[in-house]
Amino acid sequence: MAWVWVCTSCCRQLAEAVLPTSTGVGAEERTPLLGLAPASLSPGPSILRGPGTPSWAGFSCPPNGFASSDPLFGGYKEIGLSTGSSSTWGPGATGASWPTAVLLADLEQDARQGECALPRAAPAGLAPLKPEAGQSSSPGLTSCMGARIVAEARTGDSGSAEPELESWLPRCHGGPETPEPRREQPPTAPALPSVMLLNGDCPESLKREERAAEPPRENGLDESEPGEETTGQEVIVIQDTGFSVKILAPGIEPFSLQVSPQEMVQEIHQVLMDREDTCHRTCFSLHLDGNMLDHFSELRSVEGLQEGSVLRVVEEPYTVREARIHVRHVRDLLKSLDPSDAFNGVDCNSLSFLSVFTDGDLGDSGKRKKGLEMDPIDCTPPEYILPGSRERPLCPLQPQNRDWKPLQCLKVLTMSGWNPPPGNRKMHGDLMYLFVITAEDRQVSITASTRGFYLNQSTAYHFNPKPASPRFLSHSLVELLNQISPTFKKNFAVLQKKRVQRHPFERIATPFQVYSWTAPQAEHAMDCVRAEDAYTSRLGYEEHIPGQTRDWNEELQTTRELPRKNLPERLLRERAIFKVHSDFTAAATRGAMAVIDGNVMAINPSEETKMQMFIWNNIFFSLGFDVRDHYKDFGGDVAAYVAPTNDLNGVRTYNAVDVEGLYTLGTVVVDYRGYRVTAQSIIPGILERDQEQSVIYGSIDFGKTVMSHPRYLELLERTSRPLKILRHRVLNDRGEEVELCSSVECKGIIGNDGRHYILDLLRTFPPDLNFLPVPGEMLPEECTRAGFPRAHRHKLCCLRQELVDAFVEHRYLLFMKLAALQLMQQKASKMENPTSLENGDPPSSEPKPEDPLGPEAGSEEEGSSASGLAKVKELAETIASDDGTDPRSREVIRNACKAVGSISCTAFDVRFNPDIFSPGVRFPESCQEEVRDQKQLLKDAAAFLLSCQIPGLVKDCIDHAVLPMDGATLAEVMRQRGINMRYLGKVLDLVLRSPAREQLDHIYKIGIGELITRSAKHIFKTYLQGVELSGLSAAISHFLNCFLSSYPNPVAHLPADELISKKRNRRRRNRPPGAADNTAWAVMTPQELWKNICQEAKNYFGFSLECETVDQAVETYGLQKITLLREISLKTGIQILLKEYSFDSRHKPAFTEEDVLNIFPVVKHVNPKASDAFHFFQSGQAKVQQGFLKEGCELINEALNLFNNVYGAMHVEICACLRLLARLHYIMGDYAEALSNQQKAVLMSERVMGIEHPNTIQEYMHLALYCFASSQLSTALSLLYRARYLTLLVFGEDHPEMALLDNNIGLVLHGVMEYDLSLRFLENALAVSTKYHGPKSLKVALSHHLVARVYESKAEFRSALQHEKEGYTIYKTQLGEDHEKTKESSEYLKCLTQQAVALQRTMNEIYRNGSSANIPPLKFTAPSMASVLEQLNVINGILFIPLSQKDLENLKAEVARRHQLQEAGKNRDKAEEPMATEPEPAGVPEDSASQPQAAKDPSSPGLQG
Repeated sequence: MAWVWVCTSCCRQLAEAVLPTSTGVGAEERTPLLGLAPASLSPGPSILRGPGTPSWAGFSCPPNGFASSDPLFGGYKEIGLSTGSSSTWGPGATGASWPTAVLLADLEQDARQGECALPRAAPAGLAPLKPEAGQSSSPGLTSCMGARIVAEARTGDSGSAEPELESWLPRCHGGPETPEPRREQPPTAPALPSVMLLNGDCPESLKREERAAEPPRENGLDESEPGEETTGQEVIVIQDTGFSVKILAPGIEPFSLQVSPQEMVQEIHQVLMDREDTCHRTCFSLHLDGNMLDHFSELRSVEGLQEGSVLRVVEEPYTVREARIHVRHVRDLLKSLDPSDAFNGVDCNSLSFLSVFTDGDLGDSGKRKKGLEMDPIDCTPPEYILPGSRERPLCPLQPQNRDWKPLQCLKVLTMSGWNPPPGNRKMHGDLMYLFVITAEDRQVSITASTRGFYLNQSTAYHFNPKPASPRFLSHSLVELLNQISPTFKKNFAVLQKKRVQRHPFERIATPFQVYSWTAPQAEHAMDCVRAEDAYTSRLGYEEHIPGQTRDWNEELQTTRELPRKNLPERLLRERAIFKVHSDFTAAATRGAMAVIDGNVMAINPSEETKMQMFIWNNIFFSLGFDVRDHYKDFGGDVAAYVAPTNDLNGVRTYNAVDVEGLYTLGTVVVDYRGYRVTAQSIIPGILERDQEQSVIYGSIDFGKTVMSHPRYLELLERTSRPLKILRHRVLNDRGEEVELCSSVECKGIIGNDGRHYILDLLRTFPPDLNFLPVPGEMLPEECTRAGFPRAHRHKLCCLRQELVDAFVEHRYLLFMKLAALQLMQQKASKMENPTSLENGDPPSSEPKPEDPLGPEAGSEEEGSSASGLAKVKELAETIASDDGTDPRSREVIRNACKAVGSISCTAFDVRFNPDIFSPGVRFPESCQEEVRDQKQLLKDAAAFLLSCQIPGLVKDCIDHAVLPMDGATLAEVMRQRGINMRYLGKVLDLVLRSPAREQLDHIYKIGIGELITRSAKHIFKTYLQGVELSGLSAAISHFLNCFLSSYPNPVAHLPADELISKKRNRRRRNRPPGAADNTAWAVMTPQELWKNICQEAKNYFGFSLECETVDQAVETYGLQKITLLREISLKTGIQILLKEYSFDSRHKPAFTEEDVLNIFPVVKHVNPKASDAFHFFQSGQAKVQQGFLKEGCELINEALNLFNNVYGAMHVEICACLRLLARLHYIMGDYAEALSNQQKAVLMSERVMGIEHPNTIQEYMHLALYCFASSQLSTALSLLYRARYLTLLVFGEDHPEMALLDNNIGLVLHGVMEYDLSLRFLENALAVSTKYHGPKSLKVALSHHLVARVYESKAEFRSALQHEKEGYTIYKTQLGEDHEKTKESSEYLKCLTQQAVALQRTMNEIYRNGSSANIPPLKFTAPSMASVLEQLNVINGILFIPLSQKDLENLKAEVARRHQLQEAGKNRDKAEEPMATEPEPAGVPEDSASQPQAAKDPSSPGLQG
């Protein structure tokens, strides 16, 4: 038996047989990858790993490599590395080619593991974390081939890699090198570039230059456009020649530091500022041989810097800026363990609690094998975690971390009131003054001077800047404080030790701010840095650009203009785009809060509050109100409120299409205190002229005056195919036809910088007719039956992009079926040409409509319709390109096109006209037919949403293909299918009417909770607008009491009267928008609020709620108040005090105004994507699904590197990457690596998504499994208990996930022999499984078996037999007598019966003979850890299938066959031009491994069960 999961050479050979490599290289022109290899060393050519590591990674494969059978080219071509020929990298090499998909296995064994070697690739702030964050940890290969196959190179692409390497050499090396001398170099120190790109997908321009002399491509496919995704993938070979340098810093021992040539000098600074022994220095420079190194130069450009060089740390004189930075840094070090920034939601800090449950780091499992087989472990969970507990406490959500009780180093560190220094002191070098109270209560004044910090003689009321005696002059503030305060010295050292021990992922900033909806009561401490930030509004200082604010528009647009021809350029570009976007989002959020809080002066202060606009930090802010009746015909203020989010969706889409030359504005939408603020970057010159003059394309008055512009048409035409937008003509007010390629509202403005901007993209997508009643238009029957069209509050309802894509795809399949059907009918009627081509042969180049029908006819039954469809696609393509040799087939295509509403009659092309049904837009007479077709298409799309997408969603929920756990995940699932939230009521109706209503119980509960909290949010928004700042906490707590408390008549506490001066307020016209002085909110009652919620649910969602109070709602729908509190807080940005709330008390209200701690903004923004990394990730997933775990693992490691390059260390997608890597390492038996990756995934999920996000709960469960496998039993249990607590809080007990969780807990408890506890969890899991999967499901059978095993361990054989019989019956009815599972169960039954009989005999013996009986010892089975782990793997969907040699052979053949089909399909897809629209990757890739999938697929041995 060979275990597939070891992934040894068999799998490797299988991979070699299947992976295509670049063909078209004749045997005589094969070249080795790099120059001459001494023959004595290895049979194949070799690559050196760079200075310091003179070992060889040779290719020890046979000289003729492996043969690739390529379905496209019919024959076999040999590809391989030859031994004889030699070539250097240089101008002469461009004719040759090498397999474009080779990556060295040993490369990442270097000390700086896996760091992507790109110029300036690592963000400055992350330097100390590199080995951690980007670690790629696959060990060297175990198989017979030393090269890693990384990505499929595009077939038929020869000679495309060299030009790119040529163009890259200078950048890698500081200057191009002459190839000749390299030949004679000694093998120890080759001068290699640090990055080699072996490129399967090089820039089109280069390809075109190179191809001049090339024969045409053999398969005759078109090149895809440069902007489009291509199937070939590029491969980075990282030549990481890291070296170490010695650092000499004053006052400490010299130490060595590992660096890489691509780093900047600045990054060494960052490392030193983070190291425990040098962290107190900020103002220093690095000197090599007496020369100062430039901050921003790369290490490789520093002359004389090499292995073992000594860098000296030299203290520099301070400037005011440096002194401020130093004080800030010291403050950060003192606060480094303090979570208050995370609770307050500032500086991208967020919470993480994993370390509380793992007692520090998990990585050192070797040192402390806690809880081995029989160590006593305390496993009793807290009462509230046990199944059936009704208690849902809030406090355990944020357990108190021991490190948070901060060690007090100082009582006060603040700026002195004597700042700034007077002129005569400036001339003595005084920069600023600080005031400090030490822990011993000593008050001192400190002068920051150019030479450092010293004590002066000032007091709080008396200024005397003369140095005290002794003055303790020190270059760093920490050294000074160490001398004057023993407590500081002791505690600061301990603090730094603890800081350095924390996992880096606990302290890196996240890219976007995450807010916490609960926080403990915190002491408010004096904090000079925060105080300064509040008063200077931090403009200019923190941006580190001297004396000016950032020009956001210029930054956003310049990053888009960066070159993107090859992978390094694209990485650099995507990284810059992402960084500027996250900075812009943070700045816009701060600005929007300042605007609403009244801290920003309006640019039109004389207008009334609603109409005011603001500019702050080069960002333009406007409020979501209908200014100047702009949206009068669309729904007034309601339309003005939704327009910004529609506009943001438009910006997101145009950014994703990424057309060169077309620019959008940076856009962020912020909801704060009931107001919606839109923040936009400013088009250069827009403020100096009227809008009427600026707009040269589109319409500023919804279609009365319309302009067009040829350059805009040309740019927008390029977006029309991916966005499915139809180019169309409309009439302007003078009756002239104007051509547009967008909706009329989309405006084009050329800025003073000459760029073409588009804005107001709110109608990018077609209108949703279900919510737009048009007089005289009838909707299809599916819509009318469901009660549509319904009038909505505004007329800006449009379909989501996901829906448009799904609809077009649906139409495409329909088109194919129609064409195939008609062709079959023709064929049946003709029967002239009985010989149809065989499936494997390529069809001949002349279109023969009969060809594809051979496979197509039978394919429906075989289930392999993919290849048949591919043939029909090809047929469509050939017909489209051919000049009509066969009129009949042309007729077929024409009919099919007409039937599906295609705008072309020769090929499939469905597009929408976004202006149809827009009030005020008129179309020319000549287009009436086209308009009629477009109207029909919109009606069909509306019907498609109701008849396909919503039922599809419900079906997926029944099949548990999607498992939402809270409102946010339900919304995500709906949006992925293109269903807007306004259809929530429809979805719930369908769930209610579903025959499997019982199995949809969790969806119904989540849906009702979402419906209630969204309706409450709508009411809360208008409620808050009437509240002035001093009454905010009272108003919010009153609202929460009315919403959630059982107390019948809560009374609002108005702010004390003496604080409100009635007279003054009347006179102030331009108050900030939040300062209305009405107290209408105070009279709200719970009855009124719930009546309004039911009303809102009916009006907005079309769903009737049957409840008049919160208690009725909880009773009727089985909801939890704590869950409703979480949902409403997350949706509105409320932060409440972490304590236990007595919601059900009828004697006092649940909330007081002290319980409301804060209100945060809710921010919507664009999420730029890392496209190359995403493709690597997807191909890695695909490989894993085919069973090539090793290759999949390598691809995903590569993706992780690229993600780290673009996003920095923290991002949702990196989290998915780490999770999949952990799972793969686990399957391949490397538990330590699995543990390390999964620990990072948990930390990252907590930090980026939230500590109780459903995704975090999943991550906790995976981590618990890997802990158990690594024998850390108590940790595994506490992680599972945490996951169960979070699930109870977020949803409650009755969720399908709970069955899996309880099975996990029950099994682990069984393993540590806690049988009674174990039974409680396992029996709950059985009940939940039975409810959600039906009593006859295999999951239930497994559950019965697990319960039976525990009863057996307790020697309660009757119960054990009863459960195992249930399981056996299910296996027998579902799988039949002969199935392996049924046999196993039957064996186990026999075994149980024997034990029961033996026990009975013994009992009888005791009854008969009393205590003198001769009793044979009973065999009670304590479960072995291995058997428990095996069961854990089974329930978590991880199967290791032992395969015999014969199975392996079959598997290889099957995988090869599938691969051929897939490749053929892919290449035909490429050829199929009209359809080649790339949907934008939707959100986070849900890794294939986390969704259990049926093990029908014989080619995925290592994964799912």
